[in-house]
Amino acid sequence: MVKQSGQARLPSRPAGVPADERHETANLLHSAAVRLLRVARTQDAGMDLDGPRASLLSVVVFAGPQPITRLAAIEQVSPPAITKLVAALEADGLAVRERSATDRRVVLVTATAAGKRLLERGRAARVRAVADVLAGASARDLATLRRAAQIIAARL
Repeated sequence: MVKQSGQARLPSRPAGVPADERHETANLLHSAAVRLLRVARTQDAGMDLDGPRASLLSVVVFAGPQPITRLAAIEQVSPPAITKLVAALEADGLAVRERSATDRRVVLVTATAAGKRLLERGRAARVRAVADVLAGASARDLATLRRAAQIIAARL
């Protein structure tokens, strides 16, 4: 992170984006979020999963059992690509495919107990990495960041 006068230097607003407070804030949040996720992602090596498999496992752990087509849409990949990722998670014992109890034509992907434990360990490591970034922040700044996170989460 490049610092200038004690402040993190973030990219200026991209061309073609309106010069209003909402877009300026969006630009700053986007840049900070990308950098923060890079820091957090450094901890993923401990899970021994590549990014696509870790992302898919996160979806089935936190969103619950999902059909292949829904997973492909969430992860923004093709059904054949998601099928390969599911097969890799299955081979590692982290997920299973099961028929839906309500519609036997639908196959749901579910995280195994081992998959849930692995993801929770990975998430804990990411949270610790983000907490390290926040070391030294004032109570007021931490409260502001918590409120900002709540506002963003409510809008997603």
